[in-house]
Amino acid sequence: MKQYIFSFFLVLVLLTACSTHPSLPQDYRQEGTLPDIYPDYTDVTVPINIAPLNFMVEEADKVVARIQAGDVAYNYGKGNKVIIPENEWRELLASAKGKKMQVDVYCKQQDKWSRYKSFGIEVSADSIDPYISYRALAPTYVGFEHLAIRQRCLENFKESDIFNTRQLSTEREGVCINCHSYQNYRTDNMMFHIRICHDATVIVSDGKLRNVLLKTPEMISAAVYPSWHPTLKLIAFSTDRTVQSFHTRDITKVEVMESASDIVFYDVEKNTIQTVLADSIELELFPSWSPDGKWLYFCSARHEFEDMNNGMNETLNHYKELQYNLYRAPFDMETRTLGEPELIYDAVSKSRSAVEQRVSSDNRYVLFAEGPHGLFHIWHPTAQIEILDQQTGQLVDTRAINSDRAESYPSFSSNDRWILFESRRDDGNYTRDYLAYFDRKGKVHKAFLVPQQDPEFFRLSLFSWSRPEFMKEPVKITPRMFLDQSLKEAGRPK
Repeated sequence: MKQYIFSFFLVLVLLTACSTHPSLPQDYRQEGTLPDIYPDYTDVTVPINIAPLNFMVEEADKVVARIQAGDVAYNYGKGNKVIIPENEWRELLASAKGKKMQVDVYCKQQDKWSRYKSFGIEVSADSIDPYISYRALAPTYVGFEHLAIRQRCLENFKESDIFNTRQLSTEREGVCINCHSYQNYRTDNMMFHIRICHDATVIVSDGKLRNVLLKTPEMISAAVYPSWHPTLKLIAFSTDRTVQSFHTRDITKVEVMESASDIVFYDVEKNTIQTVLADSIELELFPSWSPDGKWLYFCSARHEFEDMNNGMNETLNHYKELQYNLYRAPFDMETRTLGEPELIYDAVSKSRSAVEQRVSSDNRYVLFAEGPHGLFHIWHPTAQIEILDQQTGQLVDTRAINSDRAESYPSFSSNDRWILFESRRDDGNYTRDYLAYFDRKGKVHKAFLVPQQDPEFFRLSLFSWSRPEFMKEPVKITPRMFLDQSLKEAGRPK
């Protein structure tokens, strides 16, 4: 009896091992091309602490992949997917640190095997911030019932809601949540907006919750597009009058435009708002601090309205004329005042529009999205990610991360080595989050999709991943705590 039990478990172990690590085909045809894998992880550079790069070959009946890094090698294959256990992936990453792992893919179609050209995955010793957060929403413009701000660990596949609209929405009242923002990549000081119903800005200050209506009679609108100062309890916002316009035939389905915009500071401790940029013929937008806190970067479009009382209609009729340049202004941390703004990048002279800028830790590089016009490049197919080298005054070659579809909302990791952005390159309809290595020589490497446990995830998901942000740690406040706070009456600035 004991012998039978032993034999049973031996067979079970062998079967499990075979299913986890299949043998390589011996009879195959050698192809001269790379395998057509999804997501495309061929010849990418990844951080030492990234989750497994699981992939699939959609047209194949069966796939087996051999992944080798130094003396460590494993075979994987389950149907047409390659699913890599996290412990073995970490072993492969450690063995390939500062070098490349080699991947050989074998595909079976109509009972015939093919072996494709090998490709490499370079493993950088530069780690990436462990977390990102993003807004998950259906691309329907008015669908608020299933909208969430979510956080995802990049080192594995753990994911959770920070807050979602189903906690507040009713049959008659929808809710929008947006503009999640953190101070210096940490979550003890953070915020996001709740709009339409229970209108307020939910702020976490030193781990304590409160909600505030960030609107004074002097402001154009409630505060939007935030940026936390890296050391002070100070948040820069835009305040603007916006309008949407919808196309019926164009692939650019929606336009978002401004007829007025200023920039304000909100003092979190004093609960006060101060307008700092309010030129009547400038549309100042998207404030962002330099990591040393000494500069405020922003974009601005110059437009003199013929009829200021009818600015909204004029904006709709001339939306392609609204194009933004990049500026920066020195910031005095003692007096909390701005100096004279200076132009750092003239996009308008190229008939383009530069927005959504972020700055590297050494103030050398400015990362931004550039499109044909306006401020909402998420639907502009020609929008691309650009990087200005302020030391040379030239743009960095970013062809490795751009595609022929809309790219937007870029940001630097805390160590400047990784770029996070959203792209519509997969199908033109849904934004997905991509990562790319930005090395110490200022070279941009090929972008890759945020890895998922099931490589088919984004093929099946009906939600866009929008406005991604890097985080050093997860949000500690629970969705229930945010809900309880949002139901309380919001305070107002003094």
